[in-house]
Amino acid sequence: MKFKRAAHAILSLAFVLAVPAWAQAPVSGTYTCIDAQGHRLTADRPIAECNDREQRVLNPSGTLKEKVGPSLTAQERAALEAKQRQEQAERDRIAEEKRRDRALLTRYPSKEIHDQERAEALGQIATVSRAASNRLQELVAQRKRLDEEMDFYKKDPSKAPLYLRQQVDDNTQSMAVQKRFLSDQEDEAQRVNRRFDDELARLRQLWPTISK
Repeated sequence: MKFKRAAHAILSLAFVLAVPAWAQAPVSGTYTCIDAQGHRLTADRPIAECNDREQRVLNPSGTLKEKVGPSLTAQERAALEAKQRQEQAERDRIAEEKRRDRALLTRYPSKEIHDQERAEALGQIATVSRAASNRLQELVAQRKRLDEEMDFYKKDPSKAPLYLRQQVDDNTQSMAVQKRFLSDQEDEAQRVNRRFDDELARLRQLWPTISK
């Protein structure tokens, strides 16, 4: 007997979970809809023939109480959820854009401050580049002296002393490093200018809104 009651309870729960939400707890009132054949149907509970469309629930006085449905298929529900995720992603993108705009305005309330920070950023790059350029000039002068020494062995460079050949190799590698570094600094200066240009274009749109 206990086993039968337990089985009956499980089956009842499965039935409740299987039916649509509106069928589990229908809204009290008169349901009315127009089915796929164009017939107006009326009932005191949700109308199965109109599961795929909206149903109107009327008060006893005939006034509209609320609207129900339609009941979605699995494919329709998946499409709706995908649309909702897309809409949420768009809302998140707009919120993030507004957050960035507020941060940008807080950091640069005027063009003068923005110009000053651009100049400081480019100035730091220029300082590093000058140091690298000076070092490269030193290496060029060193290479000139080394080449003069190597001229004595130009008929057979392999007879040059090991220390001299090592200095030539070190000089060659060091100059290559400094040249790459200078090229990287030029790229960095362009990147910084592009960033400030993009910010300035956005700030020109935002600054007029501060006083509004």
